Amino acid sequence: MSGTTTEELRAIQEPLKRRYRDEPAAALVTLKADGSLDDGVACTVNTGRGGSVHAEGDLDFRGTLSVDKEAPVGFTAIRLNFTLQTEADEDQLATLLRLTERYCVVFQTLAGSPALSVTRSPAD
Repeated sequence: MSGTTTEELRAIQEPLKRRYRDEPAAALVTLKADGSLDDGVACTVNTGRGGSVHAEGDLDFRGTLSVDKEAPVGFTAIRLNFTLQTEADEDQLATLLRLTERYCVVFQTLAGSPALSVTRSPAD
C-alpha cells in the first residue's frame, strides 16, 4: 500500500466498517493453518491477502521433546518485523508502529491468550 494516503485508506475501510457494524457476523472469519512433518516441521497460514511481515520466535526443543522437564514448551519470545517501502517520516513511522501493535491480529492474539482447544478426528 505504499503511496496510499490516510484519506484513501479510510475510503477503502469505510464500506467494510459500515457492513461490519450492520452485520457483525460478516466480520467473523476462520483462518486455517496446516502443518506437516515431511521435511522438518512447517506451518503456513493462508489469509487470502498479501503482506510483508516477518515473524520469528525462540523455541527450546528440549521442552517440546521432553528432554528437560525444566525447559519451557512453546515459544519464549516472538518478534514481528514489517518491511515498508514508504516516504513517511520518523514520526509517522512511529505512529504506524504503535497503531500496528494495537491492531495487528497476530500480536493481539498472542498478547490476549485466546481460547484454545485440541480435538481429534478419525482418519479418512
